[in-house]
Amino acid sequence: MTQRMAKLDRSLKLVHMLCDSGEGLTLDEMASGLGVTRRTVERLRDVIALHFDVVEESDGRTKRFRIRDALRRVYTRPTAAEIAALQAEADARNREMAPQAALLSSLLDKTKAALDDREKRRVDPDLESLARLQRSRVPAGPAVVADPENLAAIQGAIMAGQCVEFDYRADGVDLPRWRRVIPFGLVHGPITYLIGKMPDRDADPVPFRLDRMSNVRAANTSGLPPADWDIDRWLSQSFGIWREEDHAVVLRVLPSSVERARHWRFHPAQELEETDEGMIVRFRAGGLREIAEHLFTWGGEVVIEGPDALKAVMRERLDAASACLRPLLTQHDARAGA
Repeated sequence: MTQRMAKLDRSLKLVHMLCDSGEGLTLDEMASGLGVTRRTVERLRDVIALHFDVVEESDGRTKRFRIRDALRRVYTRPTAAEIAALQAEADARNREMAPQAALLSSLLDKTKAALDDREKRRVDPDLESLARLQRSRVPAGPAVVADPENLAAIQGAIMAGQCVEFDYRADGVDLPRWRRVIPFGLVHGPITYLIGKMPDRDADPVPFRLDRMSNVRAANTSGLPPADWDIDRWLSQSFGIWREEDHAVVLRVLPSSVERARHWRFHPAQELEETDEGMIVRFRAGGLREIAEHLFTWGGEVVIEGPDALKAVMRERLDAASACLRPLLTQHDARAGA
């Protein structure tokens, strides 16, 4: 063993000695256990104290040292950066009024409460700075309120392997209708969806918005998704959340935006090919309207090569978008006529 490795070996041995000793060790006991001088042990103890909670106890004549917590505690103790990241995420979900906001806030409170006084004094100054200057951005989107108790009821049904019952008000319908579904999973985002399948129907699972549910409860009927169910694969069949027959989508990014496209994810299963005319992006997905609306953000830098159905949807979205300017055009034409 080299000299450098021998020093590391002594340090690790002393860490375990200080952790395993309930009453603590004197400097002489440490030196004897390692076979080194008292001065060497003092240096090792000081280095270890930078990374572990080394406690010094004295009976008036003898000083003893030990590591307060088990070694596992040292490696599971959260850092200020980790707590600040959780706090930023909890704050963002609260601003979105997301149903999982209460769970994240509860986890944050428990994480802080688990810190002892010494850890709080160590973490608080850094946490205050990071929390004050760090945010998770909440983009423009639907402002919907879903009852956290509904989320808890669905999660309970998933864990118990039961169906979920609820009253559901579909889009454009005034009165809710009763539903019973097998819970295939939850998808969180600006809107939280339950992915569910009617137990008595031979059909694919479909999304249900939590904010349109009421009287949510676990049913007295067992209900589990198939063992080979993969929610990630299900999600990849659509560009967003809307379900429809998938299409072979081919997009061409113009040369001026190829660099941006290299670091862009259009779809989890996308294939990229660079050519003299730009970059070709290929993937299979449904949700043509969501694809068309996303392409607005590229400002004409992406050309739709196929399918024709996507081109037709884009024309519809362009006509709809032009309505934003029609009142302005009407006023301009009136002034021109005057």
